[in-house]
Amino acid sequence: MSLIQALLLGVIQGITEFLPVSSSGHLAIIENLFKIETHTGLLFNTVLHLGTLAVIFVVFRQDLKKLLLEGCKSFYELYGNIRIYFHNRNQQDAKRYKKIISNNYRKLLLLLFVSTIPTAFLGFLFQDFVAQAGKNLLAPAMGLFITGILLLVVDFFPAGGKIPKDVTYSMAFLIGVCQGMAVFPGISRTGITIAVCLLCGFNRKFAVKYSFLMAIPSILGAVLLELFQFPYTGENTEILIFAFFAAIIAGIVGYFCVKGMLVLMRKKRFRIFSIYCFLLGIVAIICNFV
Repeated sequence: MSLIQALLLGVIQGITEFLPVSSSGHLAIIENLFKIETHTGLLFNTVLHLGTLAVIFVVFRQDLKKLLLEGCKSFYELYGNIRIYFHNRNQQDAKRYKKIISNNYRKLLLLLFVSTIPTAFLGFLFQDFVAQAGKNLLAPAMGLFITGILLLVVDFFPAGGKIPKDVTYSMAFLIGVCQGMAVFPGISRTGITIAVCLLCGFNRKFAVKYSFLMAIPSILGAVLLELFQFPYTGENTEILIFAFFAAIIAGIVGYFCVKGMLVLMRKKRFRIFSIYCFLLGIVAIICNFV
């Protein structure tokens, strides 16, 4: 792999990450068509996500600030409730406990935690299978067809109005399972999570926000796992450096694209992306046999 090829993949990542068209599917197709060998398994593509992850931090910085603040308050009140428990037990008192999940941001934080559990389990379980699947064009093509079908279905589904206080933890777990399935190349993480959120009755704006916020722990966890397992040889380390440069390009491109992409996804226009996924999947299958 050359630096130019790495930067090209960074541009592809930046454009496709915020659309429900599978950035991993695009990367797998480009790598196969142009015979780009990263020699790093899933690590190169995972590091690319760091660039677009930085964009998520910028776009949703106010929400993240509130989540962090409410999370700290929750832990403080949990500690207070533990003290109340021992006080009541020792003093035979009936002092009342504080309600910990007392607003939407605290509920959202807990929902995101529940969603992360199955995602982490499935990502770890299927990492070797996913690495092999990305080495041919048929696997991302099948994933793109699955994404296309989901997007087509959800476009005809009536809009819901659920916000964090209306969402159950079983829904959050289901969404986490679906995000875990998106490690398969061609299945769009953004597409499948937003689609399932909408099918569960989420408010459209909240569905988009939830999808991007739940990407943060999953991407960070995947990067840490891949870095921990990475064999640091001379050639591999050079490609890893290329990957970090590509991640910077992905972040820059993603920053200039994300606003328009978020507007598109908040509108009922998923069939456009569905058609695109079908067409790209067909092209990938044709290229596989040519």
